[in-house]
Formats: sequence, structure tokens, C-alpha cells
Amino acid sequence: MTDLTGQTALITGASRGIGAETARAFAAAGAKLCVMARSVDELEALASELDTETLVHPCDISDYTSVSAAVDATIKTFGQLDIVINNAGAIEPISRLSSVDPDGWGKVIDINLKGVFYAMRAALPHMLGRGRGTIITVSSGAAHNPIEAWSHYCASKAGAAMLTECLHLENGGSGIRAMGLSPGTVATQMQREIKASGINRISQLDWSDHIPADWPAKALLWMCSAAADGYLGREISLRDEDIRKTVGLI
Repeated sequence: MTDLTGQTALITGASRGIGAETARAFAAAGAKLCVMARSVDELEALASELDTETLVHPCDISDYTSVSAAVDATIKTFGQLDIVINNAGAIEPISRLSSVDPDGWGKVIDINLKGVFYAMRAALPHMLGRGRGTIITVSSGAAHNPIEAWSHYCASKAGAAMLTECLHLENGGSGIRAMGLSPGTVATQMQREIKASGINRISQLDWSDHIPADWPAKALLWMCSAAADGYLGREISLRDEDIRKTVGLI
């Protein structure tokens, strides 16, 4: 297993699903953590079960001041920030372009795209000053394929995937490891929201078709190691059987 002893990781959207499982995996690997989300109760419950130093920081990922404060608090508490996992995401309101609420559509862009940028922007000066850092963004197949009633989600994930490529182009030569992870469909609350919509083929999938949330968590942990350096600037897909074998999921 990847050893993160001596490293500090900041995880957005850490209160449940992939984010919470990633916190558990990183804590087990020895990392100190800053866990971020809007729900302080869920974050504190998570922190209480982790066997590592954990900073609980309630945060609105769609607000740069809030994100910057979380990064500053992490650095002040632990003295450094080595890893950022951009996991926070939203998919509601699921609706076709002709009828979707514009404000709701824009809020998903604020979370899924601006939130990713905000975390990158807040962390980069510190990481560049140290000459190293890893920033991984949870992506989606929706970043590359249109899906009915998901225009906001597809557009935001496509933009976030391009941010990863821009980050690698601008800072890959300065010690910044930038990658994306496309996990496929994962058994989380988001999938329950998708299923409830009854729109498009994804909502018709059986619950058993979704992978468990600890699979992408294990992949994210592996991506923090030098073993994943061949994928810098790119997106890794857990639909790839070879990747699953490499990570140890098969």
C-alpha cells in the first residue's frame, strides 16, 4: 500500500461517499488530513473514527474565500499541504436544457468546475514554493460524452478535465503532479439521486452495477505514488481492467 506518512492531504466533499472513503484510505496510509464539506456533523463523525491527525473544516467549495481559508488553515495546522483531492460534486437538478432551472444549473458549475479551480488556485502557491505537490480531480465519463438531462454535469466535468490538463501544462515541470480519475458509476448518494430522476440510461442501472466507494478511494491513494507517474496530466479510468488490476481491485 502507498505510504503517505509525513504527508498532508486536503479532501473536498469528504463528508460521505468517495470523499469519506478516501479519508479512511489516506488515514490508514499515514497521512494527516483536512476534511472539507458543508456538513460539520458528518465531518466530525468521520474524524472521530480516523486514526490520524484530522482538521475538520466546514467549507462552501463554490466560494473562493472559504476554500482559501481551508487551505491556509491546513498549512497553519500541519505546516504543509502535499495532496489535494478535488472530490466535491453535485448533479441536481437533473433536467433537460429546455426546462432546467438556470440558477440550479449554474450552482452545479460553481461546485463542479469553479470549486476545482478554487482548490487548485488556493493550493498552488504553497506547493510551487515547496517544489512539489499532487492535485487529483475526480472526473467522470460524462466529461467526454453527452448524457441526456446532464448538461450541467457534463459541461462542468469537461471543464474540470481541461483544468487538469492546463495544470499539468503550466506546472508539471515544477513538481506538480496533476491527474484525473474517472471512477465510473459508484454506489453513493449521487447515484440515488440519478436513479430517482428516471431519466437516461444511467438511472436504469441496477444498484449491483455500481462499484463500491472504496474502489476509487484506493485508486486515488495509488495515484499519489510514483507508480502513477506515467499518467501525469491525464485521466485514469476505473473502467479499464488493467488499471483495476494495477490498483489491486481485481
